[in-house]
Amino acid sequence: MLDLAERFGVDVMQDAEIVHLQLDGDDRIESFELAERLIERFGGLAGVLSADRVELRRYVGEATILNFKILREAAGRVSLAAMAARPVMSSFGAVADFFRAKLRGLPREEFWVAFLDKKNQLILVEAMGVGTVDHAPVYPREVLRRALEVGATALVLAHNHPSGDPEPSRPDIGMTKVIVEAGKVLGVLVHDHLIVGSQKIESFRALGLL
Repeated sequence: MLDLAERFGVDVMQDAEIVHLQLDGDDRIESFELAERLIERFGGLAGVLSADRVELRRYVGEATILNFKILREAAGRVSLAAMAARPVMSSFGAVADFFRAKLRGLPREEFWVAFLDKKNQLILVEAMGVGTVDHAPVYPREVLRRALEVGATALVLAHNHPSGDPEPSRPDIGMTKVIVEAGKVLGVLVHDHLIVGSQKIESFRALGLL
């Protein structure tokens, strides 16, 4: 498989082939079948890389689990560097790429915030809530308190839907409105709220919800 990757390029590799190469150097046919089972079980490459360790131990060993976690972390760091390289609103694709790498395939909802300065340069990005399969606790006052602490004047909100469907729910819309209205009072603008699904990302701004 490595020979094929070198000959035709890694960009033509299927998800199962990428997973196969992480299986602790095992090049047997049986290990490729295992890679295909992992893709099916966890719903794709992102799901495999973000799967819970306990679940993964049913199929693979610790060395392979570490390979998966390193690959996911590397993707997140590359995306973060791209997002931080220039003003966020002029490179919004990089923002979407970062949150896709960070949130897609996670088994539980996570709510993240990118804090921006007055030039829309990234100050920091961090998780503000981790929850269950269909809910992440979000406290608008904590989001805005953190914005004031780090000197942010703008935010990009993001969370995932483990169900795979990125359509905003009523609670999503309601919570976002609370943050937007409170932010106006404090001089903190909400540029967008992104919801990461299994196949696509929805943008509140693109949907006319901001």
